[in-house]
Amino acid sequence: MNWEQLLSLKRFGDTEKRPRIAQDETRLGFDVDFDRIIFSAAFRSLQDKTQVIPLSETDFVHTRLTHSLEVSVVGRTLGRRVGKVLLERHPNLGALGYTFNDFGAIVAAASLTHDIGNPPFGHSGEKAIGEYFKSGNGAKYKDQLSAKEYQDLIDFEGNANGFKILTESREGISGGLRLSYATLGAFLKYPKESLPKKPTNHIADKKYGFFQSEKDAFLDVVEELGMKPKSIENNSFYRHPLAYLVEAADDICYTIIDFEDGINLGLIDEEYALEYMSKLIHGINRDKYYALKHTKDRTAYLRAIAINSLIDEAVTIFLANEKLILEGTFDKSLLEKCKYEAQINDIIQISIDKIYKSKEVVEKEIAGYKIIADLLDVFIKAINNKFDDIASNFDLLILNLLPKEYQLETNNLYERVIQVSTYVARMSDSYAIRMHKKLTGNII
Repeated sequence: MNWEQLLSLKRFGDTEKRPRIAQDETRLGFDVDFDRIIFSAAFRSLQDKTQVIPLSETDFVHTRLTHSLEVSVVGRTLGRRVGKVLLERHPNLGALGYTFNDFGAIVAAASLTHDIGNPPFGHSGEKAIGEYFKSGNGAKYKDQLSAKEYQDLIDFEGNANGFKILTESREGISGGLRLSYATLGAFLKYPKESLPKKPTNHIADKKYGFFQSEKDAFLDVVEELGMKPKSIENNSFYRHPLAYLVEAADDICYTIIDFEDGINLGLIDEEYALEYMSKLIHGINRDKYYALKHTKDRTAYLRAIAINSLIDEAVTIFLANEKLILEGTFDKSLLEKCKYEAQINDIIQISIDKIYKSKEVVEKEIAGYKIIADLLDVFIKAINNKFDDIASNFDLLILNLLPKEYQLETNNLYERVIQVSTYVARMSDSYAIRMHKKLTGNII
């Protein structure tokens, strides 16, 4: 893979390329990507989607929106620092007009979207949709779908749903958000389809990145960017190099900030903060640490230094392995290769034990399973009954609640079902709860 092609400013849906040298420096195309994401309805909905604690009643716990903004900030720094060195290594990029800020802008925009496709109720939302089709009422569709179509549903993936949101055309709107190909490439952490599942231990094969409904869009993106194929037969490719930085930004933030949230909520003892986060820090100023009077201030101090330390590590590892990354042979995440891997794993394990398995989280995730299954059941039944011309009055009333863009007039079962699934996935936590109460007659 080569950087000039990977940094394509061409917008999804365009027919002509956009040379970097011709860009308006006051509002670069990659900056426009960031702006379009910020103003999108899909991004706004993240303000009411769970990051760690579902429907928390406190005012400081992260949502998907605040998490995404923080990941974007870290991603911008990673991109700029890597870009500064890459321009020295590849002077042809500077001659074409590229600057280190371009790398930062691409990674920042892609980082901003990294959770945009996640369903309500955290990662359990993905599992709830998948289990509805695997062992719930949706299992009856298995024999009517191709193997890959069915796998899309039983392994419903927020990354694939995000790609759908970013690229899906609607009536009068071609190309979704019409982001640059470079940003779309950096977004694709798992550039493969749902089958075969985990064919190798390469990090790019861990999950999948697009639904069958977006296969053509995916192939268009990887062709434009010159992404290296892993398997043409299975539409599998090696990552865009900047996807490693997007992943690192996310890994850094959820590792450290979820841990910080757990401490501020009282789910994790504060003594763990100093014990574990200080292992990521060189030369902590203990006098300054103990001079801070409040738990939130002390953990924030440790968090800031720990994040900076992990940024240093990620940049060093990326630059040391640039050649392997461009060849597609770098098969781990950046943090899996860093010298703090053991310490990071310790922090994550504490977060799993103390936060993710806490009673508050588990109880709300259980409720989320029921809510999502019921919503899928009602809407899918209504849209299929309408297609089969056997819709009841109740079905027709239900369809009045389903936005028109999700009511495809198609004889393709997969397209009808995936549209309803993505509609439910785009709901915020609170909206899903309100909709469920309405459909079950608990509120009028």
